[in-house]
Amino acid sequence: MLLKKTDGQSLTICLATYNGETFLREQIDSILLQLGQNDRLIVSDDGSSDNTVAILQSYGEKLTIVSTKRIGGVVQNFSRVLAAATGDYIALADQDDVWLPGRTDMIRAALADYDLVQLNGEVVDSTLASKNITVYQSVNVRPGLLQNFIKNSFVGCNMAFRRELRDFIMPMPKNIPWHDWYIGLAAEAFFRVKRIDTVSML
Repeated sequence: MLLKKTDGQSLTICLATYNGETFLREQIDSILLQLGQNDRLIVSDDGSSDNTVAILQSYGEKLTIVSTKRIGGVVQNFSRVLAAATGDYIALADQDDVWLPGRTDMIRAALADYDLVQLNGEVVDSTLASKNITVYQSVNVRPGLLQNFIKNSFVGCNMAFRRELRDFIMPMPKNIPWHDWYIGLAAEAFFRVKRIDTVSML
């Protein structure tokens, strides 16, 4: 696989999995195509009972498996994989999406000037047919600490941020309801946030 040249800032993609065999290969393949020479895809699996771990292992050194032990939920699983991230830039990924070409370039461009970028996606069905609504529309994405404290509009799989923000929010409290809400509120309160309306994920 020919890796892209980058601007020198390394990117770590943090993927959390759990019984995700149905759509996992499409997501991994779409990410690997966009990795630069210093980038990594790391995965934490929360004790899957299907073929998820076998799929992950089939990629060999193309990705890094942080753990396959049960940790007990999406927040804890993302916390574990985030703790292992070493890139200058960090992006979150879900197991049932597809990254469109140019998404990592969009992340790099935004994080050159901002600390967190909130990206957009198109909601699709299991065949990738459009449901004619974007993620921004479905969650009513909006800026501001108070507005997002009242009702969260941060979606983890559409977030990327500098490692300084990761260091600020780690370790995440065990009693938070959602990791993306916590990260988003911290970014709104203390860091610079950028939102990009262009769809870069299915």
